[in-house]
Amino acid sequence: MLHFRAMSADLPEVFRELFAGLVEQRYFPGPGDAFHRCFGCGPAHPSGLHVRVFKTDEGVLAPVVVPRVYEGPPGAAHGGIVAAYLDEILGGAVVRATGKISVTGELTVRYVRPAPTETPLLGRGRLVADHGRYVDVEGSLEEFGAARVVATARGRFFPCATAGITPGSGTS
Repeated sequence: MLHFRAMSADLPEVFRELFAGLVEQRYFPGPGDAFHRCFGCGPAHPSGLHVRVFKTDEGVLAPVVVPRVYEGPPGAAHGGIVAAYLDEILGGAVVRATGKISVTGELTVRYVRPAPTETPLLGRGRLVADHGRYVDVEGSLEEFGAARVVATARGRFFPCATAGITPGSGTS
């Protein structure tokens, strides 16, 4: 089930002007949903990324600030964390385009430059092609305000039936 809400004031100040008027796309109805504790998007995961995506005409935008705890090299996010953010952003683009929750079948990330921690980044995601059984999407992370791309990604996602998935089942 998809839920939408207007942008709230809990975004970091630097993002508020850009995201004013955009509608946030949420995937979970509450604590009983399998994705509620998802490491990437779940609000209840204690150390998760808590990725949020907002609908645009082209796809989705996501405000990102990578906490220092996810640092790899000094001052930069670990590559696996960058990939996880992009995976969630692309997943949001799939939901935006198709209305279906999907799972990642393939994810290819190109690291362009180190993604700084504790620095505002902007995630973008959009549909490339809907093949029926699966969809192809692409996206990027860029330094907010500077428009310097730090990483790009392409993914292939497959719709999933969430009926029968229970929290803690390992499917999130």
